Order: sequence, then structure tokens, then C-alpha cells
Amino acid sequence: MMDRIYYYFIRIVAVVLAIFFLIPVVWMLALSLTPEGQNVFGNGFHFSLANYQKVLSQAPIFGWMGNSLMVSVITTALVLILSSMAAYAFSRITFPGSKFMFLLFLSGLMIPAEATLIPLYLFMRDLDLLGTRTSLILPAVAGPMGIFILKQFFDGLPKDLEEAARIDGAGFFKVWYSIFLPLSRPALAALGIFSFIGAWNDYVWPLISISDKAYMTITLGLPMFQSSYVQQYALPMTANALAAIPVLIVFLIFQKQIIKGIAFTGGKEL
Repeated sequence: MMDRIYYYFIRIVAVVLAIFFLIPVVWMLALSLTPEGQNVFGNGFHFSLANYQKVLSQAPIFGWMGNSLMVSVITTALVLILSSMAAYAFSRITFPGSKFMFLLFLSGLMIPAEATLIPLYLFMRDLDLLGTRTSLILPAVAGPMGIFILKQFFDGLPKDLEEAARIDGAGFFKVWYSIFLPLSRPALAALGIFSFIGAWNDYVWPLISISDKAYMTITLGLPMFQSSYVQQYALPMTANALAAIPVLIVFLIFQKQIIKGIAFTGGKEL
């Protein structure tokens, strides 16, 4: 009896929390479809796409989104490739100083991002990369979190598979590519979605490194657009709704993989 009560209680709480977190999203969409100055819940309310037409005609939303999409996709791809290679090396390849180097990577988690802004700015300036998309991509690729997540996953994979591949003559690269990557799809998907969202939502570093409007991302363009409509609500909310669409699509496509990546560790379900 108690188990049944607990079962329904957990699900009721989950539904309530889901509704609670969906309210801002529903409100944003409803307000974006409401003509400026009209109450969403007022009499005679009707949906309209006029706000979307105004936003798309008055601001280069698609250009900002294109820059953000390019930076986010390239960043995510590089994070997955480089983090998985480094994690495989730390997990399966024995070399002098490997444990020290892994601890050195992990120590980067203790350093706040704000503390690296000035050194990173000077470094990009010396490389003559400021104001380019490359300056937005490279700093995000060097995060230690992806290496840590994938190494923990790789540590739990059966060594028999690797040994069998080596008997067949496979080298380190072949084992990484043909065995470890396919088996770690849930972890890679979870890391990929977090990397994509992190790159898409990044604001402070693009604000410092980008000055050319042609390279502005959506996180830089939206505040500039909203500052022109401080007395209005519908148009800024419409711009935010457009900016949120790619992230929502990515999340909806890969949500099952995210759950698997959290629920699985070392190839075994918790």
C-alpha cells in the first residue's frame, strides 16, 4: 500500500514540477503571438503573427542565429572528438605522468570562468584571433568536464572488447573509433547537448571578443534589439521565442539520449 502511495506521489510531484517549469515557456509563446498592447487573457483575444513579421523585418535575427548555430555546432563537434580522444588516453593508455595530467585537467574545474577572461583575451589578441568566430570556438573546446565524464564512462567499459580488437590487429585509434565511440553514444549525446547549449547561451566571452556586427551571436543581438523596445513586451518576447527554437529542437531530438547518458555509467544501468 505504501509503495503505491509513494508511486503516485512521485508522479504527481513530477507533473506539478513539469507544469511549473513549462509556464514561462507557454507565457513567452503566448505573448509573442499577442498583438502589442493587448492582454493575453483579455476579451476578444486572437493570435497573430504580426510580431514575428516585425522582428524579422527590423532585426537580423536569422543572421545572429546562423552565427550562433555555426559556433555551437563546430564547438560541439570539436568537444566530442577531442574530449573522447583525451578520455580514452587517460582511461586506457598508460604513459608517464598520466595521473598527474588528469588531476591537472580536473583542477580546471575549480577555476571560475571569470578569472580566465583577461588571460584569454590577451592570448587571443596575441594570436590575432579577436573578432573572429575562431575566438568563440577555441575557448569552449578546452573544457575539462567532457574529459572527466567520458573517462568515467570509458573506465567501466569491458576490457575484453579492447583486448579482442587488439588480437585482431587494431591499434589505439581503431579501438577508439570502432569500439569506444559506438558504445558511449549515450554519454556523447549528453555531453554534446550540454556543449551545444553552453555555446549557444554564452554571453560574456562573445561580448568581450566580438565587435563586428557581422559576427554577432544571438546572445549579443537580443539585448541590442531589446534595448530599442524597452517600453514594449511583445516584440522582445518574440525575439526570445525565435532564439529559443533551435535549442528546444535539439533538446527534443536528443532527450532520450540525455536520459540514457545520465542513467548509464560504464555501460551498465544504475
